[in-house]
Amino acid sequence: MQIIPVSSPSLKKDFLNTPKLLYKNDKNWICPLDSEVENVFNPDKNTFFSHGKCTRWVLKDDAGKLIGRVAAFINEKKAYQYEQPTGGMGFFECIDNEKAAFLLFDTAKNWLAENGMKAMDGPINFGENDSFWGLLVDGFTPPSFGMNYNFPYYQKFFDKYGFVTEYEQLTNHINLTIPFPERFTKIANWVRNKPGYTFEYFSKANSDKYINDLMEIYNDGWQDFENFVPIKKETLQESFKSMEPIMDEHLIQFAYFNGEPASFVVLIPDANQMIKGFDGKLGLLQKLKFAYRRWVGVTRMRAIVMGTKPKYQKHGLESVLFIRLGEYVLPKNQYKELELSWVGDFNEQMIAIHKATGATFGKKHLTMRKVF
Repeated sequence: MQIIPVSSPSLKKDFLNTPKLLYKNDKNWICPLDSEVENVFNPDKNTFFSHGKCTRWVLKDDAGKLIGRVAAFINEKKAYQYEQPTGGMGFFECIDNEKAAFLLFDTAKNWLAENGMKAMDGPINFGENDSFWGLLVDGFTPPSFGMNYNFPYYQKFFDKYGFVTEYEQLTNHINLTIPFPERFTKIANWVRNKPGYTFEYFSKANSDKYINDLMEIYNDGWQDFENFVPIKKETLQESFKSMEPIMDEHLIQFAYFNGEPASFVVLIPDANQMIKGFDGKLGLLQKLKFAYRRWVGVTRMRAIVMGTKPKYQKHGLESVLFIRLGEYVLPKNQYKELELSWVGDFNEQMIAIHKATGATFGKKHLTMRKVF
């Protein structure tokens, strides 16, 4: 076997083509856009390069056939917040061969160790955790946009190599053809009529305001979680810019109390239903199909992030936001399913909200760690 650093345009193409070869007979797999993957490794596109670095490899057999790939990265803002300096490993793909898998793991581990790391988390992303994150271990159905999909046999490789689960990421589904539970709706209608509370949806024309509001809520709401790193405005601006082709302003909702940002939820139409069959490409023909499918054929939405300031938690604000979303979405008779993407098993507040909506289990991913 040959492990080769990605250092040329042809090897970048090999990196993108590896999963296309491996999953060609898997009906559930949906190929991510090549541009979305490449942007992770482009310093001009990924703000994480301002405080980190990454590298990647492809694996070929002796005949030159692609049989695997992996990437390794260090986020300087988080690496030293753990008991031991911890880097990341991701974009792992491999044939069902333990030697090949372990060679990929070893390669990432050795690079991280050479750069001062004592452990690695994986499979994760060199970026925010709303995409390319986690090992799928339950719920092998077609993924929504940005959600990791992998072969079931990957889990045995991670376990045997010595990765240990740090936390589970749970994804739940809401059937939009069924009304929200009566208690959920009752609470929402009571809260929305209380004095002081106002509710708005995102406006591209006033995007700077709403991005600032989201950043304020998010950083306040997540500050008490272990190893939390405040989100930067540039990162949010980058995320919203990437969402523009599929964004529906009404699917991004905010709650305020006496004008103070209190809670938010961000939903997007599932772009995977738009890009299925594109093989990662987005040329003129694909863009025409994308535009058509944007309004015809997309039946699923994905909640990519939501948050509430601690002092407004348990006030029922999330209930109002979901009811408002329902009032906008249901008359369209387009969307049938809402995916509540992933919530860590440590986030009891968010898990309780999922249950209150009547959501049912969809998928489970694992974030794992290997201590060197």
